[in-house]
Order: sequence, then structure tokens, then C-alpha cells
Amino acid sequence: MDLPKPPSTSASSAGSESPNPHAFTCELPHSIYALAFSPTAPVLASGSFLEDLHNRVSLLSFDPVRPSAASFRALPALSFDHPYPPTKLQFNPRAAAPSLLASSADTLRIWHAPLDDLSASAPPPELRSVLDNRKASSEFSAPLTSFDWNEIEPRRIGTASIDTTCTVWDIDRGVVETQLIAHDKAVHDIAWGEAGVFASVSADGSVRVFDLRDKEHSTIVYESPRPDTPLLRLAWNRFDLRYMAALLMDSNAVVVLDIRAPGVPVAELHRHRACANAVAWAPQASRHLCSAGDDGQALIWELPETAPAPAPAAAVPAEGIDPVLVYDAGAEINQLQWAAAHPDWMAIAFENKVQLLRV
Repeated sequence: MDLPKPPSTSASSAGSESPNPHAFTCELPHSIYALAFSPTAPVLASGSFLEDLHNRVSLLSFDPVRPSAASFRALPALSFDHPYPPTKLQFNPRAAAPSLLASSADTLRIWHAPLDDLSASAPPPELRSVLDNRKASSEFSAPLTSFDWNEIEPRRIGTASIDTTCTVWDIDRGVVETQLIAHDKAVHDIAWGEAGVFASVSADGSVRVFDLRDKEHSTIVYESPRPDTPLLRLAWNRFDLRYMAALLMDSNAVVVLDIRAPGVPVAELHRHRACANAVAWAPQASRHLCSAGDDGQALIWELPETAPAPAPAAAVPAEGIDPVLVYDAGAEINQLQWAAAHPDWMAIAFENKVQLLRV
């Protein structure tokens, strides 16, 4: 199924109504990269991507029940300045927890962002803590490429850094719980599975799984077919922890892995016509995921049923899988997020626009 392409005309700052009743656009004064849905409120956070110290995090509201262009709008009172471009944004995944928003850049920052008041008089989010693990001998900390908030143990956030390490923070106490030299090169992404298990991808071309009960060892579940081809993104299926999806640098492929059968993907998805930039699993379905890339397309895939314990020979050939939905944004898509609280909605970012899509 194809959704119609949105119009090429510019959207207003409050959003624009397009002929497509399933897409709503909000235009901001800067290019966009990071996105994050709140689990407690119909709010989406977006982070600017400016090669400058001064960047901005903007909060956007939407109406998931009666969507309209007017309801998808920026909330200037709840937007705030951010040092450097945030490489990732994420709200506390526990819906019952206080409204906290984390961001990564030069350090990990935790913001207090109560979202019970979305009016123009609402107080902006306040910086609660800056978590910086720079060495005593260094004036600067190694930049953070990404992080992930542990849904089962929300006091834990794991960060990935260009210095080859992954760091697990106890954000309640503001201390490092553990730090591991995770890879041979820069770590590009990290994702939690169970409470004490996380995975990471790196410029060394590997996907590795770590268990905090045995910090001396890791399991390599995948390596790039071309030596030293970096892996850039990793998404762990929260609905079915057997499955992961990873993206390679300068590749149109989405690699789907089953951790029970390391080494060979269970599927490789090759329908993008340019580099794939982002991937997300459906929050309430085990076999659906979405990918987006430089071809301007967001593709939703339905993976076939697999055997309980697939052997390498059971890998699904790439040519056998087509996306079940194709959306063309008309510009390179930098980021996508699927709303856990509202699984009928996802958001994509391209240029200076955030677009909300009903799927």
C-alpha cells in the first residue's frame, strides 16, 4: 500500500494540512535530527542539528485521537537551548515515572520536563543533572553517539561513545555503575534487552551483546560481511527480544538478526534506493518494523514467520520480502520514531520538518 506523496510547498510554523489525511507536518527554524515520543503525553521532542555550540530542543504537541494540522504544533514555552546537537533524545520509558527527558551530546543530560501543562505559560524543562565521565587527566569528555534508557530498570541509562566504551549510569545517584571497553573502534549505538543485558554496534563492524553479570565477556552476534564496514544503528525488538535490526554505513540494507543464531541474518531488506538511516520496531507487534533513508522513503515491513530456532541456511532471501507500506517524504529522512503509547503513529524528520504519520 502506498500513501500519497506530501506536497512540496512549505509548511507553516504551526503545521500544514496536506492532501494526505495520514500525514501532518510541523516546520521548525532549524534542521532536525533527534526525535523522541513521550510515553505519558501526546508530545514529541525534536533536536536541532546545527554545527554550532548553540542548539535547540523543541517540544511539539499532537492530537492522536482527532489529528489535524492545527493540533500538531510547536510549544515555544517548552522549548529550550541545548549545548551541541543532541545525538539522541529519549523520555523516561516508565509512564508512571516523573517526566524526565535525556539527551546525549558531549555529555549525558537529564532534564525535568513535566508535561501536564502545555500552555504558553508553562515553565520550560529544567536541567536536572549533567553526567560526565571524563578522565581526570582530560579537559574534555569523549562525545556520546547514542544512549538507551532501560525500561525494566529505569534508573539505568547506557551510553555509547567514540572512545570505544559503553557506560552504564545510575541516574538516581548520578554515578557510573560500570564502564566497558565494548569494541575496538567507536561505538555508534546501544540498546537494552533485559534489565542487565545490552547490545551495541560499532565502527569495527560488529554487533555485540553484554550481560552485566559477566562483564569480562561479550557475544558477537553479527559482523559486517565487508571487513571494517561500520555498523551505525541498532534496534532491539522490545516485543520479541530474539530479534534485532542493524544498519550498515553507506548501505541500503536493513539487517535483521536472531540472537539465537549468531552470524547470519534471518533477513536482509534491500528495497531502499539509497542509504538507510533509521530503523524502529513496531511497539506492539513482533514482526513489523519501519526503516527510512536518503531515498526519502519510510518503509514498513512485515517479516515472515520463522522457525523456533532458525539455522543459518534458513535466512530469508532479500528478494523475497517487499515492504507492506511505502511513504515518500520527498527529501532525505534523517530519523524516525514509532510511538509506544500511540502505536498508530510514527514521526520522521527531514530537513527542518517533523512529520507525523498515521500507519
